[in-house]
Amino acid sequence: MIAQAPRNMLDSVLDAVVLAPARPERQPYPVQRWWLRVVIMVSALALGIGFSGGSIAIYHHMHGLGLSQSWLLGLLQGLPLVVAPLLPVAAWRVMATGLLLADLTAGRGEFMPWPVTSLLGLLVVLALVAAVSSRPVSQGVSIVTIAVLAILPVMFNGLEQWFGLILIALALLAVVFGDAVGGRRWAEISLAEQAELRRQDLARQAVLEERSRIARELHDVVAHHMSVIALQAEAAPYKIPELPDTALTTFALLRDEARAALTETRRVVGLLRADDEAAERVPQPGMDRLPELVASHGGLRVSLTVTGAPRDLPEGLDLSAYRILQEALSNASRYAPGAAVAVEAHYDADRLRLSVVDDGPHGEPDTSSSGGHGLVGMRERATMLGGTLTAGERDGGWAVIAELPYDDGHDPRGDR
Repeated sequence: MIAQAPRNMLDSVLDAVVLAPARPERQPYPVQRWWLRVVIMVSALALGIGFSGGSIAIYHHMHGLGLSQSWLLGLLQGLPLVVAPLLPVAAWRVMATGLLLADLTAGRGEFMPWPVTSLLGLLVVLALVAAVSSRPVSQGVSIVTIAVLAILPVMFNGLEQWFGLILIALALLAVVFGDAVGGRRWAEISLAEQAELRRQDLARQAVLEERSRIARELHDVVAHHMSVIALQAEAAPYKIPELPDTALTTFALLRDEARAALTETRRVVGLLRADDEAAERVPQPGMDRLPELVASHGGLRVSLTVTGAPRDLPEGLDLSAYRILQEALSNASRYAPGAAVAVEAHYDADRLRLSVVDDGPHGEPDTSSSGGHGLVGMRERATMLGGTLTAGERDGGWAVIAELPYDDGHDPRGDR
């Protein structure tokens, strides 16, 4: 354990100096906003040019270095700020190199071997590196920076030890600040990604639950008709005496096939019925119970309009139409309490058109449950029948419109 700590420290230094990628591993600012990218790059350009010019002037006039050496050190210590927002690790490497050269060649007899502008630029780059890099890279950068800012100047340039401690504290403060800013931004991004994944999981779960419910209801519809076919085929020889043998054979085959279909249907859907078997034994509702459905939502001012010539609907369509209206009214009760809701059912020649339109909440909406997946179930039902469903805001309220064909001629095998 004791030997592992120095090894990890050396690895961090090696990552910082050589191995770490020049590009950031994460972005501490929302770079998808173009105007913010422009502001950051313009600010970096201004700081880079300004700090470079200030460092060159200080080296030449105050430290007494020649122009060529002043330009070299000034550009190495200031100009990397221009690319620091995009390549912070690379910018730090260049600036650290410039500061190291100043430790070895300049500033002897001075209070510190570098200009204040170079020190300020380094602190900015340190914060950026810590904000966008991993912890091991930040640790390596901190170690190398402390060596360049304090250890070497104290040893070779006569830098006061107390001032070296101040420089170490400033460098560590910049690293901690950058790590805190970048860590918070990274946490926000991670939380947003997790929330989006959860929302997608909830949507998929809602789809699966609604499909299971549709399968159970479809089983009830199919089982009813297949039971009637089996019973009628069984009773036919008794109702019609002296049937020819071929007819008896046909009725017997029809009865056996109907029973086999019932058995297979129960086997396939049986597991889906296990959790709520008792609830599934009640008669399935249909459009004939629409007035009862409207009257049951007392918290709304509901008006019901039925146009066209009502007709007998296939059981699957009848049940799904009722469920769509039921869910739309439940959503209106939850999110638009006290609203005036117009419910319309229009029987066209080839399709049933349903609409539920409210005028917005007149009270406090119920936000205790997450909700948001009732539309998934309604769309699943409409799609199953070959119809369409649209939902969205309208005139300050919410509208749900479904069009369900009486017979879409859709062959489910065509989807495979």
